[in-house]
Amino acid sequence: MPGSVGRSVRPRYGAAMAPASPTWSDLSVVVTAGPTREHLDDVRFLSNASTGRMGIELARVARARGARVTLVLGPTTLTAPAGVEVVPVVSTDDLLRATRAAVKGADLVLFAAAPSDYRPGRRRRGKPAREGGALTLRLEPTPDVAATLGARKGRRVHVGFALEVTGGPARARRKLERKHLDAIVLNSPANFGKGGGAASWIDEGGKRERLPTASKRTLAGAILTRCLALVRSLRA
Repeated sequence: MPGSVGRSVRPRYGAAMAPASPTWSDLSVVVTAGPTREHLDDVRFLSNASTGRMGIELARVARARGARVTLVLGPTTLTAPAGVEVVPVVSTDDLLRATRAAVKGADLVLFAAAPSDYRPGRRRRGKPAREGGALTLRLEPTPDVAATLGARKGRRVHVGFALEVTGGPARARRKLERKHLDAIVLNSPANFGKGGGAASWIDEGGKRERLPTASKRTLAGAILTRCLALVRSLRA
């Protein structure tokens, strides 16, 4: 997988020890990014159109502001930013294992990855030949990474992402509660791989704020500014 992999210094502060009014240089940040792949066989897989650009830009901007950053990155052709620790993953199970390990001692976690919601009930070996006629697949749900880790997050700040086509605000608020998030970013499909689509920040109280989306980097900066304010407010 393309990417610049750098080992960051271990955090000086864990979530329970960070200063009451931390700056970025005090914080350890974990970002998940990109799609996951759930294999039907050794060649074919279920996935989605995520490029990982949003998470990559979040990692880039957080590192530029001084944070220590771990990027848990699914399959992508994009290059990861220099100076962050990159953990490559493929499946949603991989994503859960890697993120669970990465968040130990983290202060802020941004769940920007787009994991597949379902996987084949059985993975077949090799590449079975096409036999003609219909093919029926039995799918089973993948683990919910944000909800699983949010259930025992302690003092970590968790921020999630929701891409919705209809009923966006209401569905995003339900996800925020179900996944134990401190805030959630509601995204439009128009933001896949680029900026320009609508995006909103929704806090734990349900308040919604429009975010700038001229570019993914602009959006990342706006999100991270709100994240730092959130970390500070929860540590006050």
